[in-house]
Amino acid sequence: MMDMPVTPQTKTVLVAGGAGFVGSNLCDALVAQGHRVICVDSLMTSSRQNVEHLLAGPGFRFVEQDICRPLTVDEPVHQIYNLACPASPPAYQADPRHTLMTSVIGTSNLLDLARRHGAAFLQASTSEIYGDPEEHPQREDYWGHVNCTGPRACYDEGKRAAETLCFDSLRTGDADARVVRIFNTYGPRMQPDDGRIVSNLIVQALKGAPLTIYGTGEQTRSFCYVADLVEGLMRLMNLQENPGLPVNLGNPGEFTIAELAQLVLEMIPTRSPIEHRPLPVDDPKRRCPDITRARTLLDWHPRMSLRDGLVPTIAWFEQKTGHSRAAASPAGRMPEGVLARQSLV
Repeated sequence: MMDMPVTPQTKTVLVAGGAGFVGSNLCDALVAQGHRVICVDSLMTSSRQNVEHLLAGPGFRFVEQDICRPLTVDEPVHQIYNLACPASPPAYQADPRHTLMTSVIGTSNLLDLARRHGAAFLQASTSEIYGDPEEHPQREDYWGHVNCTGPRACYDEGKRAAETLCFDSLRTGDADARVVRIFNTYGPRMQPDDGRIVSNLIVQALKGAPLTIYGTGEQTRSFCYVADLVEGLMRLMNLQENPGLPVNLGNPGEFTIAELAQLVLEMIPTRSPIEHRPLPVDDPKRRCPDITRARTLLDWHPRMSLRDGLVPTIAWFEQKTGHSRAAASPAGRMPEGVLARQSLV
């Protein structure tokens, strides 16, 4: 049990997937605001080390549990964030059935918990529900272009089904459910082997290995720094009136993968060559959010540029992998800037 004193401003917040990349950064922000936090995580694709620094302090509790099993919490809960699901293709394709069940059964279990406690509920959905989009940029009223039988379907369709559960629960009055669609996010506490493009390129550059680009490298992504995302999550959760609509959270600055690789090579100078590999099945060609709804409802937009956000991200991977920029650099120094364009905010 947590022994932090309760004040009228203090909430007890459950974060499912709270030991993961985004979840642990959210736990940090909630604790910093003085809330009591219950972190629930199976540790299948996350790390207890991400929240180790919080365990010694008051107001934080860690529960190791898979949300596919029903949860019981023996104290009032005011808010529930559901970030519990593998989010990178190698991780969610390793056990696709469990990935799907985490989104469907796990979300259902947490919605039941929210109903019992009268807690506000926020579902972390994903830009992947748009599939390989035929609309650009992607607005929340776009229904998507998803292959429901492909190798990514366990994640894409699982998240789409979770959104259905949330909006049905809202319509029936069972839960105050809110849904965010998260676009590519990066920052400290990413796993070196998570298979995400930012992780791959940084780790490869630090090791002096070839930088792998799938396809031509002209496919695009938008990259949102994790602190900006966390702010958006909390703003939607604390919005007084439930908007009853999904909300995109991401950075509308659009980069090709080749441009990202160029920037990584500028910031981690190395003689690593670019190595092209075949594009994975159903990999989206363009990905960029329309964040008009987030700007209007939440007064939110990302503030961190890609270049600035990569500085602490690279430092994190240096610490995590034991490889340094100095060792990767053939000259032992950083070059002058090459890529001038910054992320749009």
